[in-house]
Amino acid sequence: MTCLIKIKYLFILLSMANPNLHENKFKRALVLPFKGIIKVISPVSYVKHQYRYITHHKLNLNNPIRYTEKLQYLRLFVYPKNNLVSKCASRDGVREYLKELGLEEILIPIYGIYDKFDDIDFNNLPNQFVMKCTHACGYNEIVKDKSKIDLKLLRKKFNKWLKTNYGKKTVEMHYSSIKPKIIIEQYIGELDSLPTEYKIHVFNGKARSMYVVTGRGQDIRYNNYYIDWTPFDGSQFNGWKKTDYELKSPTNWEQMVKIAEKLAANFPFVRVDLYNINGKIYFSEMTFTPAKGTLILDDDKCDFEMGEWLKI
Repeated sequence: MTCLIKIKYLFILLSMANPNLHENKFKRALVLPFKGIIKVISPVSYVKHQYRYITHHKLNLNNPIRYTEKLQYLRLFVYPKNNLVSKCASRDGVREYLKELGLEEILIPIYGIYDKFDDIDFNNLPNQFVMKCTHACGYNEIVKDKSKIDLKLLRKKFNKWLKTNYGKKTVEMHYSSIKPKIIIEQYIGELDSLPTEYKIHVFNGKARSMYVVTGRGQDIRYNNYYIDWTPFDGSQFNGWKKTDYELKSPTNWEQMVKIAEKLAANFPFVRVDLYNINGKIYFSEMTFTPAKGTLILDDDKCDFEMGEWLKI
């Protein structure tokens, strides 16, 4: 036990990669064997120290004030108990949710949902498509040329992902009840670029802010705005950079906001990600604890400003 106490302040060096962090590789290697144990013994302590290391702020779970603190509260105590959160965090369940709300027209067409990698008949797939695990964030493969697929490596990757309990791995337990599957979507980008993504933050049913992701796969940039497209640069996080030019809102932006608010109506907070391709709106995903809530904002005041928007 004494050993665990000594290393609990070090294990958070294993947190997600961040350009503003300068990790000690020796300490990282030292703590690695204990990371899983600490998550099991005390996930609350794990999250507290992870949050402290990344944001440099002490986490107050008894009276959370900051936006990032309230995300931790939701992460630990609220969302793991909410079956609708788990449903909407899953790639297949959220499609059913959109259909229930009458929003089926904004779903990206799919080619199938599979329990196992070997169930997929690649011969019947088009040349471009996107493969995603239903139970996790970031377990994706974008295929732009089917003829270049290394099926052996791809099988190994997805088989590993399907066996991973993503909720336990990231201490975002609302993912743990999702059955791991593979969903294959239509590729909606251009051959040389991925579509612009609009990530709308909805607090207690009201869209307040968002950021726009451009240049994904090339020179990725993140522009932060209030929901009326007034710059919200202070809410930029984790050392990401924005474009050197201002972006323009889509002509049907108000419709996108209404869609985001409709999808988010049942939750204290959720980020709704949408695409807009030549005026056609597509749904991407719903994210309940962005970056696990461990965000380093460019202006610390924005953490408190957004915290005021979120009632938990």
